[in-house]
Amino acid sequence: MSTTDTDTAAGREAPPEGGATAEERELGAAESQLSTAPAEEINVPSLGPLGWARWFWRQLTSMRVALLLLLLLSLGTIPGSLIPQTSIDQLKVQDFQERHPTLTPIYEKLQLFHVYSSVWFSAIYLLLFISLIGCIVPRTWQFIGQLRGRPPAAPRRLTRLPAYTTWRSEAEPEQVLEAARKIMKRRRFRIHGSGDAVAAEKGYLREVGNLLFHIALIVLLVSFAAGQLWKTEGSSLITEGGGFSNSITQYDDIKTGQLFNSDDLPPFGFQLDRFTATYERSGPQMRTPRTFRADVSYWDGADGAPRKTSIKVNEPLEISGYKVFLLNHGYSPVVTIRDGKGNVVHQGPVVGLPIDGANLTESMVIKVPDYRDKNGKKDQIGFQGQFLPTWVRSQGMFSVFPALDNPTLVLTAYHGSLGVDGGPPQSVYQLDKSRMKQFMEPDGKTKFARALKVGDTMKLPGGGGTLSFDGVKEWASFQISHKPGDQGALIGAVAALVGLAGSLFIQRRRVWVRAVRGDDGTTVVEMAGLGRSEYAKLPEELADLAVRLQTDAPPAPEAEPDPEPGRDSPEEPGKDSTKDAGKGSAKDPSKGSAKDPSKDSSEESTKDSASESASDTADPADPAEGARA
Repeated sequence: MSTTDTDTAAGREAPPEGGATAEERELGAAESQLSTAPAEEINVPSLGPLGWARWFWRQLTSMRVALLLLLLLSLGTIPGSLIPQTSIDQLKVQDFQERHPTLTPIYEKLQLFHVYSSVWFSAIYLLLFISLIGCIVPRTWQFIGQLRGRPPAAPRRLTRLPAYTTWRSEAEPEQVLEAARKIMKRRRFRIHGSGDAVAAEKGYLREVGNLLFHIALIVLLVSFAAGQLWKTEGSSLITEGGGFSNSITQYDDIKTGQLFNSDDLPPFGFQLDRFTATYERSGPQMRTPRTFRADVSYWDGADGAPRKTSIKVNEPLEISGYKVFLLNHGYSPVVTIRDGKGNVVHQGPVVGLPIDGANLTESMVIKVPDYRDKNGKKDQIGFQGQFLPTWVRSQGMFSVFPALDNPTLVLTAYHGSLGVDGGPPQSVYQLDKSRMKQFMEPDGKTKFARALKVGDTMKLPGGGGTLSFDGVKEWASFQISHKPGDQGALIGAVAALVGLAGSLFIQRRRVWVRAVRGDDGTTVVEMAGLGRSEYAKLPEELADLAVRLQTDAPPAPEAEPDPEPGRDSPEEPGKDSTKDAGKGSAKDPSKGSAKDPSKDSSEESTKDSASESASDTADPADPAEGARA
C-alpha cells in the first residue's frame, strides 16, 4: 500500500519567493529516492468522471484507506465470532432465533447469521485486495528503477548532512577515494564515483521487505478466499473394525464451501483396526490419557493397496490433500437382541453419547423397529440406559474411571411406537417415549431395569425377548478436512513476518567521501552520511568507516606554533642575544649561517595566515573520535 511518508526535502518549509538556493536543491537531490513511497501531491482533481475516478483511485491505494479497510475487516469478524453462523452450526442458529424473536429479523437483514459470505464483508475484502494490488504494482516498478540507477552525486557542502566528519591527510586524493571504494565494497555498499567524491548506498532490502510484506498480505487474502470457497470439513465416528470412504454419505456431518462439488471428492478411505488408550491411575494427573492412538489401514485411490499407520492427537493422516484428525473416543457395547419368537433382530456394537468426559460414562439408546412379541404380533421396542466403563455400585450410576476395569451396561426397555415411520428425523442418541410404555416387573408395580456384565443376558417380562451383552469395542471420531488455501496461508504468514522484520530493522542510508587538495598541499577528506529516516546508528557507522579509511589516509600531523617574539629560545635559556647576533654576523653570509631579517618577517606572516586558513576549514572535533551528529 502506498505510504504517506515523505522525504526530508519534501518536509521542509517552502523557500522564499526567489526559490530554493542551489545548495538546497543539491541536498534535496541527495535525499531523494530513499523510499519508493510516492510523494504526496495536493492536486485538486479536474471536474468530470475521469478526474473523480483518478481521485478515488488515489484514495483507495493510500495507506489511510488500507488501514481503515483492515480495521473494518477485523471488526467484521467480531459478529462472526459472537453470533452463531449458519455455515458452522445450523442447530445453534435455530435455537438463537427461537430465543431472540425480536433480534432475528434485524440480524437477518444485516446478514449476521452468515457474516463471512455477506455482501458487506465481501465488499471490504475485495476493496482491500484491490487497494494492495493498486499500490504494489507501481511501487514495484519504481523500486526496479532505483535498483537500475546509481547513488546520487555528493552535495556541494557535506557539512549540511546530519552525520559528518573531516580531517587532513598527506595521502593523495586518488588514493583516498580508491581506499574508500574498497572499504565500501567490503561493507556491501553500492558504489558510484563522480568527480572528487565517491557515493555509496546501502539498505535496499528495506524496500524489498516492505514489498514482500504487502505481497504476503495478498497471498493471505487469496488463500483465505480459496479455503472458504472450496473447503470440505466433516466428521465421522467409526467403531473398531469399521471403515470410512470419502463420499458424502459416509460423513456424519459435513460443511462445504460455495464452489464445492461432490464429484471432485478424491477416492480414498481407511479402516479403524484398533484403538489404544491408557490413563494415569494416580497422582494429580489421574485419568489423564497417556496413550491415545488409532491404528488404521488406509488406501489412496479406488485400486490403491492398503497401508497401515497410526493417527494420534496433532499427528493427522495426510492423504490426497486431506487431513484426518483424531478427535475423541468412547466405547461401543456389543449386544444381541432376540424378539419374542427367538429371532435375532439386532446384533452388533452400539455407540453411546458421552455424558462424562473424564470417566467416559455414556448414554445408551437402542432402537428395534422390526420386532415381534411372543404371539408373533408386530411391535417396536427401544432400550435406554447407561454404559459405565468402571462401575462401583456405591458411587451411583456413573463411572469412576475411564478404563474398562468393570464394564457395566444398565438398561430399561420400552415397547410401542418409536416414531421412526414418519414425521421429522430423529437423533440416534435420543428415544421418543411419548408413544411408548416401559416394561414392568411381574408384580406390575416396579419398573423393569437390569445391570449387565459382559456375558449376561436380560430377559424381557412376559416372554418379550432377550438382550445379551456380548462384549465391548472402542470407537473413535475423526475429522476429515480439506482446505486448499492452508499452505498458501502458511507461506504468506511467514513471508509477512520476514518482510515486516526487514522493513523495521533494515535502514537505508547513503555515505559520501570527498577528497580534494587543500591550500597547504595536504588532502582534505570529508565524509558524510544520510538516512531515510531517524537512524540512530548512522553516526556510529560513519565513525567506523572513517576509522577504517584513516588506515590508508592517516591524519596529517598538526603544525607546531611559532615562539612569541622577544622571548629567549627554549634551547638556550639565559644566553645573551647581543652576543649571539654578533657571532651570527661574523659568519660568511654565503654559507647561509645568517638570515635576512626582512625575509624572516615575511615567512612568519605567511605561516600565520596558513594557520588561520586551516583552523577555519577544519572540524574542531578530533576526527578519530567519530562523526558529529
